[in-house]
Amino acid sequence: MTTSPNSEVGEQRSIPAQRLLLVDDEARIRRVLRLAFEDEGYQVLEATNGAEALAVLRRDPPDVVLLDLMLPDQHGFGVCREIRRDSDVPVIMVTARTDSHDVVAGLEAGADDYVTKPLVAKELSARIRAVMRRIEPASRPPSLQFIAGDLRIDVASLETTRGGVPLPLTRTEFKLLAELAGAEGAVCSREHLLSKVWGYGYFGDSRIVDVHIRRLRLKVERDPASPQHVVTARGLGYRLVA
Repeated sequence: MTTSPNSEVGEQRSIPAQRLLLVDDEARIRRVLRLAFEDEGYQVLEATNGAEALAVLRRDPPDVVLLDLMLPDQHGFGVCREIRRDSDVPVIMVTARTDSHDVVAGLEAGADDYVTKPLVAKELSARIRAVMRRIEPASRPPSLQFIAGDLRIDVASLETTRGGVPLPLTRTEFKLLAELAGAEGAVCSREHLLSKVWGYGYFGDSRIVDVHIRRLRLKVERDPASPQHVVTARGLGYRLVA
């Protein structure tokens, strides 16, 4: 039996588009980015301020959020913290500032990544593709589990427990922990973690790794100031200790 061209088109259209929430108060930027992302197959939702963004998230949850740091009603840091109260949706912070404090503060607020203005379409698209890959199921065998002390990392269910209690890790935090666990005690360099977890190398910023490690320790360590599992190999990177 042959398949008609119309039926093939129907099958393609049945695949739901990934939904991107674009939060920016500048209409020109939203217009340009909407056209670019729709051309790549995304369904683009828009919000002009923090309150609108949070309303859209509750009403019509997206797959990824592109969040401007400077919004008219509230700071992007606060919006990101509000998002993290209820959701682990990937968030990419957009900032005109390159100051280290602002970048780190955005990551500490719960952002998965950041880009700086002026936006470069090629880099922005690569970052979004990378963050979207992190929400896909892990490629390791579905039965694989790692145990480090009272930590249990279940790759199939994307769940981490400590003493039997589930830990509220974001997808990025889980992939970072799973990558460390998969190294079986060996040191993972920041460059390796950038490549495996964030999906990019030469334009990656190692501060992203360091901040996520700190956030991860707050959740998996009983005393984050004196970590027993996610430890630093000074000058080299990080490793997971059982």
